[in-house]
Amino acid sequence: MTGVELLPLEGPLLVVGDHDSYWDTVATGIAAMPRRQVRALAKSSMWKNKLLGAVLTGMGQIPIERGSGNTAALDRAIEELRRGACIGIYPEGTRSLGRALRARSGIGYLARAVPEATIIGVACSGTVAIPRFPRERPRVSVDFFEFDRPEIGRDESPQDYGTRLLAQLRKRAPIEVAGRKRAAALVGRVPTWSPELAITGKPGGKGALEEALAQNAGKQD
Repeated sequence: MTGVELLPLEGPLLVVGDHDSYWDTVATGIAAMPRRQVRALAKSSMWKNKLLGAVLTGMGQIPIERGSGNTAALDRAIEELRRGACIGIYPEGTRSLGRALRARSGIGYLARAVPEATIIGVACSGTVAIPRFPRERPRVSVDFFEFDRPEIGRDESPQDYGTRLLAQLRKRAPIEVAGRKRAAALVGRVPTWSPELAITGKPGGKGALEEALAQNAGKQD
C-alpha cells in the first residue's frame, strides 16, 4: 500500500478507482481506514453475495443500479460529500471482466456538484485473486495517487472528465481478469485500455469474454 497519506483527514473527498474485482471496494476501504472511511458507490448486485454484502453494509457502501441512471444514489452521494464524507467511485461503473470499458459520467457530476472536494485516485491490483484464497495467496496492491488536473474543467463534459481520469488510472493499473476460466481464455489477449477501444459493455457481464476477445482482435487488425 502506498500514498495513503494523500487522503485528507477531514472534508469532502472523492476516491476514484479502477474496477476489475468485486473485492476492489473492500481492499480500498481497508487500505484507507487509518485516515478515512470510504463509502463507495457499489453495484447493487454485489449484495447478492451474503458475505460480501454484509461487509459492504458494515463499511457504509451505497448500492447503485447500473444502467438505470439511479439519480437517488448520486443525490445521496452528493449530500454525503457536502457533509464532508469520503465517497469512492469507479468511472467504469462495473468490473472490466477483461474488457476496456468506457468511463461513465457519474464522477463528473459529483466533481461539478461539489467542487470543493479533494479528488484522489486509487489503483488496485491483485484483487482478482482474492477468491482463490487459500488455494493461492493473493498479492494485493493498493496505491493512492494524485491525478494530473484532478478538477473538472469549466467546459469539460462529465463524460470527458471521467475518460480523462480513467486513462490515468489504467496507466497505473492495467486491466486484470476476474474468474479463472475467463483469465485462462484471455492469456496474452487482454486489451490495453484506450478511449478509442473502450466500449460500454453488456449489463451483468453477459458476453464479456466475447467482447474482450473482439477488442483484442480489432486492435491487431
